[in-house]
Formats: sequence, C-alpha cells, structure tokens
Amino acid sequence: MKDLKNLSRQKAELILKEKFGLDHFYDEQWEGISALLRGERILFIQRTGYGKSLCFQFPAVLFDGLTVVFSPLIALMRDQVSKLQSLGIAAKCLNFQQTAAENQSIIEEARQGLLKILYIAPERQESSLWQENVRHFNLSMVVVDEAHCISMWGHDFRPAYRRIIDLVNLLPQSMPVLAATATATKRVEKDVAAQLKGKFKIIRGNMARENFRLFVVDVKSDDEKLIWLAQHLNELQGTGIIYTGTVNESEMIDRWLNFNQIPSRYYNSRLDREGRIEVEKGLIANAWKCVVSTNALGMGIDKADLRFIIHTQFPQSPVHYYQEIGRAGRDGLPTVIVLLYNPRDVDLPQAFIDGAKPPAYKYKMIVSEIKNDVLDKKALMIRTNTGDKQFDTIIADLEDQGIVSEVSVAGKKKYRFIPGSKRLNFVQMNRLRKAKTRELKLMIKYAQTKKPRMVFLCKHLGDKQKAKANSCDNSGLPKLCFSSDAFWDEQLHKFKRQDFPILETEDKHCNLINGRAASYYGVSNVGNTIHKCKYEDGGDFPGFLVSKLINAYTYGFQGEQFDLILYVPPTVSGNLVRNLATKVAQQIRVPVCHDLIKVRKTQKQKVFQNIHLKRHNVADAFAMSKPELVRGKSILLIDDIYDSGFTIKEIAKYLSRQGAIKIAPLVLTKTVSGDKL
Repeated sequence: MKDLKNLSRQKAELILKEKFGLDHFYDEQWEGISALLRGERILFIQRTGYGKSLCFQFPAVLFDGLTVVFSPLIALMRDQVSKLQSLGIAAKCLNFQQTAAENQSIIEEARQGLLKILYIAPERQESSLWQENVRHFNLSMVVVDEAHCISMWGHDFRPAYRRIIDLVNLLPQSMPVLAATATATKRVEKDVAAQLKGKFKIIRGNMARENFRLFVVDVKSDDEKLIWLAQHLNELQGTGIIYTGTVNESEMIDRWLNFNQIPSRYYNSRLDREGRIEVEKGLIANAWKCVVSTNALGMGIDKADLRFIIHTQFPQSPVHYYQEIGRAGRDGLPTVIVLLYNPRDVDLPQAFIDGAKPPAYKYKMIVSEIKNDVLDKKALMIRTNTGDKQFDTIIADLEDQGIVSEVSVAGKKKYRFIPGSKRLNFVQMNRLRKAKTRELKLMIKYAQTKKPRMVFLCKHLGDKQKAKANSCDNSGLPKLCFSSDAFWDEQLHKFKRQDFPILETEDKHCNLINGRAASYYGVSNVGNTIHKCKYEDGGDFPGFLVSKLINAYTYGFQGEQFDLILYVPPTVSGNLVRNLATKVAQQIRVPVCHDLIKVRKTQKQKVFQNIHLKRHNVADAFAMSKPELVRGKSILLIDDIYDSGFTIKEIAKYLSRQGAIKIAPLVLTKTVSGDKL
C-alpha cells in the first residue's frame, strides 16, 4: 500500500477486520497509528490491556520492510509471535532461551526480508550475530516496549536499553518510532522523551482500572499471611497470581497451598525454559487456582481473565504495584486486588533499593584496574571480587559517564579507560537512591491511606483524569481482616513439621543427589540461633535444631540407605558441625567418619561475591586421610549452612573420584542470599 500517510480511519478499520479480525480502533490507538503511518515518533503511555501492541502491529503489516520490537518480556514475545503467526503474519523473536542455531536462522530470515515483525530482548544487542546483521535489515519501524526501562528514574531501568537509544538516535528522523509503556510518571515521561532525541508526540491515556476492587489486609507475621491465603483463596472467583518477594517464598507458599488442597504452581528464576513455558501455558488454561511467583511472571502474559492478584510482600513503589496488578482483569470484569500488609515488610524492598547500586569503592576498584590494562568481564570480576549484576551496573554507569568504553580484542569484548575523562560522579546515583526511598514511602502511604486507593495510584502516575472513588475498602467496599482459630493454627504447625527445603544439588558430573535443609536461614529463630553458635561462642547447636535436622532427614530421604556420615570441615566454627554430625549419627544409627579434612586453608565463602572466586576458594581443598573408607559407599554429607553450594559440590566430586556411589547433602539451613527473582 503506497499512500499510508493519508490512510483514512474507515479504510484502516476494514484492513483491521481483514488482518486481525477486530472491528475498530480506540480513539487513542488510531491517533498513535495514524501518526506512525505519517512517519512520526510516539511515546504512548496507556494502561495494561489497553491494546498498545496493536499500535505497532497494524502499521508493521502495512509497511514494506521489517519492524523491530525491543521487549524484555520473553513470555510476551512468545505469546505475541504465536498469535501473529496464527493470523498469517510473519513474526519471530530472538532471545537467550533459544539455541544459537534457532537465533541464526531467524536473523537470516530477517535479512532476506521474510519477516514483518522481529522481537528481540534488549540484551541480545550485545551479540556479535545481531551487530553484524542489523545494518543489513530493511527497517521500516522501531518499537521500544516497556519504554520506562530507558529511564534511570523508571521502576525497572535496564542498562541494555542504552543501546536501543543509540540505535534510535542514528535512524533518519522520517522513520517511525514507537516507545510504549503502561507505567511512566511525569518525571520518567520527560526523561524518556529527552533521551530519544528529535520530535516525539506524547499520548497519555487514562490510568484508572475501574473494574479493580482494591483491598489492604493488615497482618502481623508471615504465618498470618499463610493462614489468610488458605482461608480465602477458594472464595475468590477464577484464577490469579500471588506475588512474593523472593524465590524461596514463592516455593514455600506453593507447598503450603498444595498441602491444603489448593492447586497451585510456583514460578521463579530457578525454573528452566521448559518449566516456565509449562507454567505459563497452565496459567492461561486455568490449570490451577493460582500461580505463586516472584515478579518474573506476569510481565507479558496475555491472559485477559485473571480474576485476582495478591501481594504477600511489599512492592518497592506505587509504580511497581500498578504494573503488577495491571496484569489482571484486562477483560474489564470485576477483579480482586489484595495487599497483605505487615509494616515490617518494608525491610525487603528497602534492601533492594540500598543494594541497587554497588558501593563507591567497587566503582573505584574497577576504574583503577581498567586504567592499568584492557580487561574482560571475568578478569575484572575476579580482580575486584565483584558480583555479576554489580559488575553490569557499574560498567553501565561508567559508560554513561564517559569513563570507560567497550572494545573488541580478538573477537572478545573488553573494557578500556578513556584518557582525560572526568572523575566519577556519585551525585546522580545518590539522588536516584533517595528518589526510590521516597517512592517506597509513598507505597507505605498507599497501604495506610484512608482515601480511595485507585485515585491514589492514578495521581502518582500523573493521570489528570479523575478516577472513580468507589472501588476499594476505603470507598464503599467492606474491609478484609485477618482472623484465625485452633484448626488453622494446628494446620500450619503440621505443615511446618514436614516442610523441608530441597537442595537442588544433583550433578551429572559426579554422584551427588539432591539434598535437604531443615529450614531457611531467615525463618523463625533458626538463623539467629545458628549465628549465635557460630560467631558469638554460643556453644553447640541446641536440641531443637538437631531435631529439625533429623526430621528433615527422615522426611527427605525416605527409602534411602546410607553407609556413612561425613561432615564439612570447618572454616571458622571449630567443632560445631562435627558435634552436630555425631548427634545425628547416634540417632539415625549410621556411623560417622571424621577423616574428611582440608588440605589447604580456605576463606569463608560469603566473602566472595562471584562464582569464579567461590569456586576457586574451595577447589582441591578437601581429601580423605583414608580414601578407601568411602569406596562403594553411600554418604550422608552434613553441614550447617548451604549458600552457593560450591563447597558441597567440590567435596562430592572428590568423594565420587574415590569411589563413593552416592552423596546426599543434609544441612541445618539454606540461605536466600544467592536467590534471583
């Protein structure tokens, strides 16, 4: 079609019916589409479920060339590609969950002009495959989905979006660009528009979700949250999502719900690609009452009839909260939104805020190393004891400030210092941290406000249109409260007696199987008691911890037979683990062996912040004084705290080489420090 600039709405809606099976555009959809057809640039801010995707899919079908869509939401990409293909529209996506061969084939299709729409995760821009081929695409339009990620003031800023800005700013001004988001405050709106240079038209819609029924339930503990969920989930219509703060919490709540015959599944970063796809499909098919998830789920799940969203942990800001609840009720029908609120819960989001930027000395260490040498990521992480995410944040900030630049040396990405660059400026970083802390305080105000809750959220999002004030527990709906009784107290007690975290340690390179922990480190008084015994001369681990460990063994290893107990040699805690293993051996009647020793000095694993240093710290550090003792034996390996797992795995590899046929870890507690969302 030649004259797209003058395409009438009437004719466009005939094409819409033919290509997409839809009858008409919303007014703001057409405003954005017609502008894109004229070659303009749009920042489109509209609530989730409004139909932002159609704003680029429709013109993409009409343009002669390729539309590239940058999106961080792999679930969304998969879902939209599937739907477009079912409509006969040539669409594919590039992401890290696909094989290199799959991505290579898709790139080739794009080069040959066989695709109309190509979705790509922003991080994929760093691949040489993308960089070598993008210049050969016949581009018609560029789309930046979740555009708030461009802004450091946005709730989900991503350094990879900086590369998108570089690309967009190189494009001819006549090429249409759409930046779309459901969650942009006025500050974020101005920042995004300023970075995407040139003339941008801003279309901001109504943020109010009038079908939402918003509630805040005051609770005093995590136990009260569990009981409330078990009491009330089956009273809610349809299916929904329960959002948690950590990976471990998502798995524990899932176990609790199934213990109470409430069908659920968990979803978090520990799931592999197949596991994630299975849960996504099950959620869409209403296979369970709910999915219990970190914020890894929901971003891009195209399910219009999610009937409820419940948060068990406190979101970092009203914007985070609005985006997560915005995944529900997209069909316009009544939808229940619940926040289980304990004032102490603010500690977790505050910790996320405080840890979002590494300490200043880490920046200075990396700059110092790069000044002396051109180095790659791994070398810098090892030299500066920096974690993976920390490193990416630091490098993004240093590149932004023009202090370091990326170079290619023999095909390998490295970093060099830019001579004459200014000193590192921490002012902006401190402003950002303070701004996020203010956002968290606003979220506390939301939980405690007596005003209409949707009005509160819309005002913060910069929506000037007035939301209706009759859709929450402060404006016409009854309050939801917590109450318990003897039955639920006993039910929770039963659950805790048999709920022992799995250690996913199974390793195909040795004879290590999955293990068990008696508890999570942060649960009840377990962590405090262990810390007191290990680091405050508190004596042996008390009887209640020994009993929990034996219960974990009994429950977790039913049917397993062990010939020998070994224990991890200490780094700082003297005979604590030796004495623990001896007490366990006496009660389960498996002999304990004291011959596993350290052959060299190691440091505490927790002082290292990346896997390279953790692995090196314990490599070849253990041996048996009499290796023949483990030959042909099944070993129960006891320790107090399981964190990264490298110590357990190193010992298991050694024991396997000595002929042990099975090694099963049993520990007092599993930490949450290494968990990803």
